[in-house]
Amino acid sequence: MSADTKVQILDAAESLFSEHGFGDTSLRTITSQAKVNLASVNYHFGSKKQLIQEVLQRYLTVFMPAVDDQLTHLLQKHPKPDVSQVFSCLVEPLLSLNQIRPDGTAIFVRLLGRGYSESQGHLRKYITFHYGEVLRRFVQAVHLAVPQLSPAEIFWRLHFAIGTFVFTMASSKALSEIALADYQQDVTVQGIISRLMPYISAGVGAQATETSVNPLLDIA
Repeated sequence: MSADTKVQILDAAESLFSEHGFGDTSLRTITSQAKVNLASVNYHFGSKKQLIQEVLQRYLTVFMPAVDDQLTHLLQKHPKPDVSQVFSCLVEPLLSLNQIRPDGTAIFVRLLGRGYSESQGHLRKYITFHYGEVLRRFVQAVHLAVPQLSPAEIFWRLHFAIGTFVFTMASSKALSEIALADYQQDVTVQGIISRLMPYISAGVGAQATETSVNPLLDIA
């Protein structure tokens, strides 16, 4: 069974997963779109979970090292960065994904959103195992930017940031159409990201409240 068959399966799975989700996409649907038999999926991937992981891996193998490089350059120049500088480390790596596939940035974020919303625990373990160090470096950079916040508060703020980012990018096509129709703005994915990053950075870096500094509330 050729490498071309594997690529056909990955391309079909990527399209179906991003559009319908992991849970609602069957292997039979994937093999039908890829025009291969089920044995081909078993041969190349072994399981649906591994197929999901390899679909994401095509993007992660480009995205994660690029983020790591951006963080390295940032922290060399700015040992105490601000939040916007930390999040700017994501922009070029995200946009570079369009070189992998047409509309690759939006597809990647939609896939991440599917994994996030559908509680694909194996996917989180996979990403953490292979790219945990990069993720830790990013969180550490956020800590450097907002040292007044507790680790628990940073967890929540990053959780909210991910949700905002995933929802916005998953709706990027619709948002672009609305912007053009209602406001005569021709907005690209890059334009959406350039608007989104300052918003997210402001939320993550917002002034700490009492509960932000100490997540353990006195309820006595």
